[in-house]
Amino acid sequence: MDRRQFLTLSATGLVGLGLTGPMPLLEGKTKRKKDDYNLVILGDTHFDTEPADVYHSHYNEPTEWLNRVQRAEFARNGEMWRERCPRLVKRAACLVDDDTRMVLQMGDLIQGDCGDGAVHRQMLDDVMDDFKGQFGGLPLVTVVGNHDIRGTDAKKVYHEYMPKRMSEELGKDIAKTTFAFTVDSDAYLVIDFNHPDDAEVEKLLKETRGARHTFIVVHGPVFPFDGGSCRWFYHGKDTPEHTEARLHFRQAFARRKAIVLCGHTHKTEFADWWGDGGRITQMTMNSVWAREEQGRYVIDAEGADQYGELRKKMSRLDNGQPIPDETALFEEYRPGLRQYSHSPAAGSYRLDVKGKHVSVDFYAGDSTFLSHRFVLR
Repeated sequence: MDRRQFLTLSATGLVGLGLTGPMPLLEGKTKRKKDDYNLVILGDTHFDTEPADVYHSHYNEPTEWLNRVQRAEFARNGEMWRERCPRLVKRAACLVDDDTRMVLQMGDLIQGDCGDGAVHRQMLDDVMDDFKGQFGGLPLVTVVGNHDIRGTDAKKVYHEYMPKRMSEELGKDIAKTTFAFTVDSDAYLVIDFNHPDDAEVEKLLKETRGARHTFIVVHGPVFPFDGGSCRWFYHGKDTPEHTEARLHFRQAFARRKAIVLCGHTHKTEFADWWGDGGRITQMTMNSVWAREEQGRYVIDAEGADQYGELRKKMSRLDNGQPIPDETALFEEYRPGLRQYSHSPAAGSYRLDVKGKHVSVDFYAGDSTFLSHRFVLR
């Protein structure tokens, strides 16, 4: 399928990416140059509140170290959602203009860990409704994160709730947590990295062939991330089956010159990788404003030679185990890196698409001034 065929099919809905006739989110609000638009993006948000009993009164994790870590997260969330994160979201809403088509959220929308399915559903409903209101009713699209399905009955509830909610947001039938949609001549593939549906991803790649830009929206990154649990990336498990799938989809994405939009690491990270006969550009985004200093954009690692080096300074995982040696994994990717930067900053982002050019503007914390512009294409 070439680009002309893709444009025709995406407009008529014949490949399952849109309704017959124009979708509201694709129409735009004012006259503008064709195919120019922007999306406002939030990284992980870990929506929560204090006191912790509001959402976590049924919490029942029996493992001592995990219970300790997760209760610390409840305290962190309550503190940051008391004042800093509402400021961040309010700032993000100010990035909306006449060319904004939707709001994307990179997974871990909520903290989870409710211990009760009904409470988990309420947590999802509360944040979706709140964000919808703050962003003026724009379509709000989220990708499933690990926290979004964590806790008693959480996965069941999310898989019942969110596809229906995404159907309402996108104006088309969404049946799974892996799905696709189009904005003008661009394809967005939203992928569940917790439980990869390889057949569905293959199907969506085939259906969207011919798109101008291919965006992979996934919670966990496509590349290993420079952190203790670096295997939490797409098909990142150290097994023959996952390694085969990782290399297969890395090549498929590279040949599409894919732009990956992701979260999970609670960092603002940029990687431009050339290999497998193509290119993958990855933008990792974070809206977990856990510490005041994360409201400033400070780079703590830059350049291909620094990829994986931060991890070497860590001594233990959260469970007390030593950090495994993953040097070979990072060395596999390092030669293909043309650009790399890593920052602990949190904030809001705006993806701007103007013809062949794609960039992301980052606003650290609730800054009214641009902190950094990442040029993706």
